[in-house]
Amino acid sequence: MRLLPRSLTGRLSLVMVAGVLATQLVANLIWTGQLRQQAQREASEAARHLGASAASATRFFASLPANYRPLLIAQLREMGGTRFFVNVNRQPLALQGIADSALTRTVQQTVVATLQAGLSKPAPVSARFVWPEQLVVNEAGMRLAELPDEWVQHTLIVRPRPAPILVIQTQLASEEWLYLAALMPDPYFLDNADPLSLDRLALQLATLLSVLLLSIGVVRWLTRPFETISSAAEAFGEGVTPEPLPEAGSREFVQTARAFNAMQARIQRYIDDRERLFASISHDLRTPITRLKLRTELLDDETTRAEFHEDLDELDVMVKGALQSVKDSDIHENRTALRLDQLVERLAQDAKLAGKEVRWAGPALTVRAKPLALKRALSNLLENALHYGERAEILLSEHAGQVELSLRDHGPGVPEEAFDSLFQPYVRLEHGRLQRQEGMGLGLGIARHIIHAHGGELQLANHPDGGLLVTVRLPQARA
Repeated sequence: MRLLPRSLTGRLSLVMVAGVLATQLVANLIWTGQLRQQAQREASEAARHLGASAASATRFFASLPANYRPLLIAQLREMGGTRFFVNVNRQPLALQGIADSALTRTVQQTVVATLQAGLSKPAPVSARFVWPEQLVVNEAGMRLAELPDEWVQHTLIVRPRPAPILVIQTQLASEEWLYLAALMPDPYFLDNADPLSLDRLALQLATLLSVLLLSIGVVRWLTRPFETISSAAEAFGEGVTPEPLPEAGSREFVQTARAFNAMQARIQRYIDDRERLFASISHDLRTPITRLKLRTELLDDETTRAEFHEDLDELDVMVKGALQSVKDSDIHENRTALRLDQLVERLAQDAKLAGKEVRWAGPALTVRAKPLALKRALSNLLENALHYGERAEILLSEHAGQVELSLRDHGPGVPEEAFDSLFQPYVRLEHGRLQRQEGMGLGLGIARHIIHAHGGELQLANHPDGGLLVTVRLPQARA
């Protein structure tokens, strides 16, 4: 399993993404810790103020005669209430609190401690956060929503967005419990202390996406020149002479483009010089070869004359083959969509007209290729197969976006240790020497060079049932 992308753009983008995510994670951890500490400090300070106010209210109600307390509570409700919603019950009410957290525990403990410290005499005290829709206000089970709006509208927030309500219950006397319900100074303090709130997550996600898009755009901009160099190198390797790369842009790209242009010019000069050299050698050698053939005819000994003719014919073939290997490796054609099955069918028909047996099968497959060059390569392979194996079988197939051509002859096969040498010019194996046949390396070497220039590969193997199996793989043309 490949973890890293293969392209430079993908790898740089991955590094940028990992860096941004790591930075965001560390920053969020630090920011979250600071936010929670700040929330703890602010909530503790607010809880002390609220506990002190609750202690004052408790001392006030404890100082009143028991029969005055209901009257005062009724007057407070008619006036719209105070900081607290107040009630007196005979026993503490059982309340369904909100989900416990470190912040709520801090507030509840601080309120209880401050309230107990502010009372004139010790008394049982409890504090608990409750959601408004679950808040019970008296022993009869009456809920907050059932009370008149004027009793609570200035004290507790019920609509439109409920806030948690802190309920404090303190024992005043036997069967008398003071019930105080109030909001925190910041009613939504729990939201402010939550680092994973929706608005914060949305903001961080927007920031992350912006940074990532900008980073990927910059990486793409920086690596685009390398794609230009890659395309030029690929085209030059396939025999197409591209225009010189523009020497503009960053300093590194200018230096690379200048070096590539110089390399391309040197290689092109070498290829041109090589062609001229081989053409000159071929032309110059043919004249003395012809003279030697004429002089050979003057020899009286027929056996000696035949041996000279054989050596001169072989020398002539070597000269022609050398020139052909140079020219066939540099065929100037444009690539086009080519039906490989139709090309194989034509080659098979030509072989049958020459009295050879060729069978082929396969679906319609298309490749992008130089038609004449690819035809020459496959012709060389088929000629070798028929030369050494008398008959041949060709099978076309498609695997993972590649076209595969399998060519099998029915000859004696080749030792595996000799596979590499078959691509060398004028190589003759033992059965070729016995038949005084020419070497097969010239045809195989040219074929492999052309196949490689098309982005493919050529492999040799011995078929399990006998004979040599040549496998050619080429990229399949995209629709």
